[in-house]
Amino acid sequence: MIRARLAPSPTGAQHLGNARTHLVAYWALRKAGGQMVLRIDDLDSPRVKAWAVDQAIEDLNWLGIDWDVGPFRQTDRLGQYQATLETLIHQDRVYPCTCSRKDIAEALSAPHESRFRGEGPIYPGTCAGWHVGDAVPEQPFCWRFRVSDQPMEFEDDVLGPLVCNPARELGDFPLTHKDGKPAYQLAIVVDDLQDSITQVVRGNDLVPSTFRQLDLYRQFDREPPRYAHVPLVRGMDGRRLAKRHGDTRLSHYRAAGTRPEQVVAWAAHSLGLIDDQRPRVAADLIATFDWSKCEHDDSVIDPERLFDPPAAASS
Repeated sequence: MIRARLAPSPTGAQHLGNARTHLVAYWALRKAGGQMVLRIDDLDSPRVKAWAVDQAIEDLNWLGIDWDVGPFRQTDRLGQYQATLETLIHQDRVYPCTCSRKDIAEALSAPHESRFRGEGPIYPGTCAGWHVGDAVPEQPFCWRFRVSDQPMEFEDDVLGPLVCNPARELGDFPLTHKDGKPAYQLAIVVDDLQDSITQVVRGNDLVPSTFRQLDLYRQFDREPPRYAHVPLVRGMDGRRLAKRHGDTRLSHYRAAGTRPEQVVAWAAHSLGLIDDQRPRVAADLIATFDWSKCEHDDSVIDPERLFDPPAAASS
């Protein structure tokens, strides 16, 4: 059975970009007749807002998105992350890294930038000489994964065939923070394996992370999910939606009188899945969902005028 997941992060309110990605995941999964898992990605403890978990669930319900299993929380799986890390240490696939961002920048006389947008300089391997049995540094460190120096490829449901050599284009990456807590790349793979996830739908800014995670799946000798990286939603300045673009929270639109059917129609229309922006119920678009119709390019919107006035779309 196909299993997908909704994985809101309660570091703040869900916004229009989150809504569109959630809806695509929902349409694709329900069209395939699979099972949806709800997982709360709450590892980023300093930024997690207590109210954001309940609001994320309220937002999903408001949009008409349902799920079959969960919600699960990442903070309930700390023991599993640690056990997986210890296995990787024993296999000599990770090493303790004391480098700061400044250290990495100073070690690179001519920084080798990744071809992926938003990625920093490729880690130069300063601490990679450590091997199992060596002394562990006394100063704070993260555990960094030794990536494979060979091409990895996958067929994306939106972007088509993608190829990357992690060692040459991404570099070794952290699996923990310097306080010992698990980092995103480790947690997400452990979670998806634990939840038997076979289909992942997320923003196209996470393509580099997919190659990192495929390297972990290969190390674990496990089958990875199928991936679909959907376009992002950007403001008029071309940057990802943020507070500088105005209030794009779903709760804001809800309070302003915007109907969920308007948001659903905008999401589907902006991706090329429907021909007009007539309000629709989310479940009504399951039968006609088709990956081949999905736009590849990011969307640019003016959040303040998107549903202006809210009543206009419902008249």
